[in-house]
Amino acid sequence: MEATFTLSVNGRQHLVTTDPQRPLLDVLREDLQLTGTKYGCGEARCGACSVLVDGKRVFSCRTPIENAADKTILTIEGLVDGDKLHPVQEAFLAENAFQCAYCTSGMIMAAIALLADKPHPSDAEIVAGMNRNICRCCSYPKITSAIRRAADAPVVAGRS
Repeated sequence: MEATFTLSVNGRQHLVTTDPQRPLLDVLREDLQLTGTKYGCGEARCGACSVLVDGKRVFSCRTPIENAADKTILTIEGLVDGDKLHPVQEAFLAENAFQCAYCTSGMIMAAIALLADKPHPSDAEIVAGMNRNICRCCSYPKITSAIRRAADAPVVAGRS
């Protein structure tokens, strides 16, 4: 049985009629054409599908759309401000914190959630906070450096 849901994604309202148990990832990619969020494992174990719902990291491959309705959803596409990248995106670029980049959007979204909770995390807190985000290219040292760099960056007004 389908239902209609109101989604606030990247500051825009969307009405989506679909099965309430359909994964948020499918709605983002297929209905809203927001393809920056990636399908990885489909089991909430790799983190490629990480997005923020009400500021918290969720695994969109296992989040039913009914659980995201009427909440604020932020995807990788919602981070840019005009032509200005988010400080975490800038840090990932500066540190070359990716190779194939398949995991990058999920890593960036998880890092933003981590820095919102712990603005100046230790390396151990970074490792713990990024747990469940997997990089098959093993760029973990560069990812850790990027998160440290982002933590040290001046905060851009109105953005976290």
